[in-house]
Amino acid sequence: MKKVERINIIMRYINNRAHFTISEIMREFNISRSTAIRDIREIEAMGMPLVAEVGRDGGYFVMHNSVLPVVRFTDNEVKALFIAFMATRNQQLPYLKSRQSLAEKLLGLISENQQNDLVLLNQILLFEGTNPNNPDLLDLSDLPHPMLEKLIQTLLLDSYLLITIKEEKVIKSYPIYLLHLYNEKSLWLIEGFDLKEEKKQIFPVEHLTSVKPYPTKKRLSKKKILEKLSKQEEVINLVLELGPKAIAQFKKYHPLKVSISYTNPYQTTAILKTFINVNKPEELTEITNWLLFLGGDIKVREVPEEVLEGLQERLCLYCP
Repeated sequence: MKKVERINIIMRYINNRAHFTISEIMREFNISRSTAIRDIREIEAMGMPLVAEVGRDGGYFVMHNSVLPVVRFTDNEVKALFIAFMATRNQQLPYLKSRQSLAEKLLGLISENQQNDLVLLNQILLFEGTNPNNPDLLDLSDLPHPMLEKLIQTLLLDSYLLITIKEEKVIKSYPIYLLHLYNEKSLWLIEGFDLKEEKKQIFPVEHLTSVKPYPTKKRLSKKKILEKLSKQEEVINLVLELGPKAIAQFKKYHPLKVSISYTNPYQTTAILKTFINVNKPEELTEITNWLLFLGGDIKVREVPEEVLEGLQERLCLYCP
């Protein structure tokens, strides 16, 4: 790494910290003590306000309003940003209304040659979900639920929420501690710990009508929530061995809660262990369809009887 590039990165590194030591800089950037000290002195000379702390374990405090150089992107970084931007064009992501202004600002940061490269990339690259006859078209059906942005804004301030859900003309409110907000099969889902029922629940964002912080006095601590969840861990009842073809299918799509462990260094075989709630018809149907999607390159070690019956029924549909 060139000296100028290293100093630039060190400036950003220490600017994000209230305190740092020479030893930390040495380890982080794999440089000698003398080089680290010289770099810090140069950074001070450039105007970044640092206050030295005297003592054996002394370091530096970073004062507010530090001075950073203007952000510069390399050619490859610009292309990486633009391609990632294009690849998410037809996905249900929040803040899509800001897409045009983001694109304009990105173009304003780069040179004319870099702009020409991006125009060419825009012409030749197509991603899944893109209309080839009109690549700039963003289908309205691909826009996320309007409550998603409000939910995210509230989550940035607080994970304890009171959400209101409308299901089949019935409106219910749930006090929850949000565990995850995730996207699965083009749907945004809330995974939360129900503070009243004291159990994990899944709520579709599309059913959300209201979201606000939950009163502090009625909260259960995060530590107690995690303790209760650990005691409610479900017993594994589905165990599969996956071959290379099944692993390839798994990578294309798998339910969020399902993961695999590779059983050889070449990642051509793996084992899958999970819990299937056979008392939920929708989950039973989903897992049956997904197992058929994985294909024949699997060996069943353990499977619930209900899942096996579902697979047999589906396969019989194709019997002569």
